[in-house]
Amino acid sequence: MKTAIVGFAGCGKTELFRALAGPGSAAAGRAMVKVPEPRLDPLIKVFKPGKVTRTEIEYNDMPGSGGSKSIGNKVLNAVRGCDCLLAVLDAYSGTADAQDQLDAIEAELIVSDLAVIEKKLERLAQDKQKAKHLYDPKEEELLQKAMALLEQEKPLRMDYDLSTEPSLKGFSFLSAKPILYAWNISENKMGSFEPPQDQFSMAHIAVSAMLEREMAELEDPEELQMFMQDLGVEHSALDRVIYKTYSLLNLITFLTAGEKEVRSWALKKGSTAAEAAGLIHSDIQKGFIRAEVLGWSDFLECRDMKKAKEKGVLRLEGKDYIVKDGDIITFRFNV
Repeated sequence: MKTAIVGFAGCGKTELFRALAGPGSAAAGRAMVKVPEPRLDPLIKVFKPGKVTRTEIEYNDMPGSGGSKSIGNKVLNAVRGCDCLLAVLDAYSGTADAQDQLDAIEAELIVSDLAVIEKKLERLAQDKQKAKHLYDPKEEELLQKAMALLEQEKPLRMDYDLSTEPSLKGFSFLSAKPILYAWNISENKMGSFEPPQDQFSMAHIAVSAMLEREMAELEDPEELQMFMQDLGVEHSALDRVIYKTYSLLNLITFLTAGEKEVRSWALKKGSTAAEAAGLIHSDIQKGFIRAEVLGWSDFLECRDMKKAKEKGVLRLEGKDYIVKDGDIITFRFNV
């Protein structure tokens, strides 16, 4: 779950990264950020575990190399291995147009993908002539379809089938990656600035990077509360940045609970119980027998695993069960 933070020089991306990372927790532009999960709190009260573990997202602050009007090829190549992009736009300084920056970033992603496709199609044409057994007509058809979309100046993420096509995954197309645009605004626009509406695999959020970084540096909860009251802010925007990243990565959360540990796990939406078991340990997936599943709403009603079993809401599910967000799961396995 790697997210790359990108943006033009002076947009405030490093300030936002520092706010996400927290004081003293970032190393070499990389930070593991815990995903807020309020559903853990009731489980902690019930089980009183010796350990609590929260899901994390890795954020990487990509060094700027393209200047004030470009991300640059060096950065574009570096983010290909990331799962999601967080692009910061300068909507605070008055010296830049945030919408122009957004359009420029989209254009760079599209041009980069076009260059990759053109090179691959050239090689496919050579294979077709010299070694037909190496030629894959399906791959050529998909690449031509992708090129047609890009030539219309549309990112690949706009076509769900193309952006999720397994045979194209190896190309790591940049415009196919989900992207969150953070409109970095000044303090006086807080509460009044409205970012654009979210689209498929493209989300928007308004955030004051400087303000969030200042709040992140306050370690005293009471001091932080007073600071937020003075600003008229109820919640940090960072949680929303993290939640939106999580959603763009197409993730849900399932939970495991016991006296030893209460833990949240990030899982791709649509995954099976067997795949969830494998996330914990490959041996659990191999020796999978069944999953004991308690839905979140049922837990809130019972607040006790024994009571849930008595009421019949603690279900036994097989390996093909599709895990739902908030499921509390105990895996039974034999190795």
